[in-house]
Amino acid sequence: PVEVMDLSFANQALSAAWLVANRGKLQPAVYRVPQEIDERVARLKLAAYGIEIEELTEEQKAYLASWEMGT
Repeated sequence: PVEVMDLSFANQALSAAWLVANRGKLQPAVYRVPQEIDERVARLKLAAYGIEIEELTEEQKAYLASWEMGT
């Protein structure tokens, strides 16, 4: 569906720009899409629908980064 394709194309385009901006600094490898790019694309898509999301608090970020059995 087009709703998925536009996100995919946006990630690809911004990732290509990131690779060009970081050429000479990267080793030959397969890289994940940087989280900043993924989040930017998601926020832009939500903004297109008039939706805003809040930033996570430091406490929420710490919780998400910690994993323990039962959480």
